Amino acid sequence: MYEGAVQELIDELGRLPGVGPKSAQRIAFYILEAEGEDMKRLSDAINTVKERVKFCSVCGNITEQETCNICRDQRRDPSIICVVEESKDVMAVERTRSFRGRYHVLGGAINPIAGIGPDQLRIRELLSRLSDDQIQEIIIATDPNLEGEATATYLVRMLQTIGIKVTRLASGLPVGGDLEYADEVTLGRAFEGRRTLS
Repeated sequence: MYEGAVQELIDELGRLPGVGPKSAQRIAFYILEAEGEDMKRLSDAINTVKERVKFCSVCGNITEQETCNICRDQRRDPSIICVVEESKDVMAVERTRSFRGRYHVLGGAINPIAGIGPDQLRIRELLSRLSDDQIQEIIIATDPNLEGEATATYLVRMLQTIGIKVTRLASGLPVGGDLEYADEVTLGRAFEGRRTLS
């Protein structure tokens, strides 16, 4: 245990996702040894992002304006909505350059242990978007883990009565992966999603 401000900094850094006690300590000492001007820029960047960035009024993605650049882009296909958990998932899909529709960010996934139910997610906002007759397909792109699957199942049950095509991203073996290291669920999904080659 360090005293005063150093320990306070380590404790605060340790609250960040993916930062354990040792990493928090390393970062704290890096900050202590770094140039003051560098740390001022970091501090300013944190303050600026907290002041300027908000959530898109249409899809829930992060933006500095009322609507995000994807919702404003007239070249995007408004008939397809890809439902993701977080804004970082939007960027992951965008990097593929395979999707030209619009998005809906839920703001998380159903996780009863953490106290997150459907009411804590942006599901009502999704349903209000579906009143637009243009929308013909919803692609559910939640994470392939327990919470993501629970969220996908909930959405499918809710959306099947609306009459809009609902699809789920395929999942299975990653490119470059080894069969011996794949878990049963991943391998099972790979068998279910197999394609004909000839």
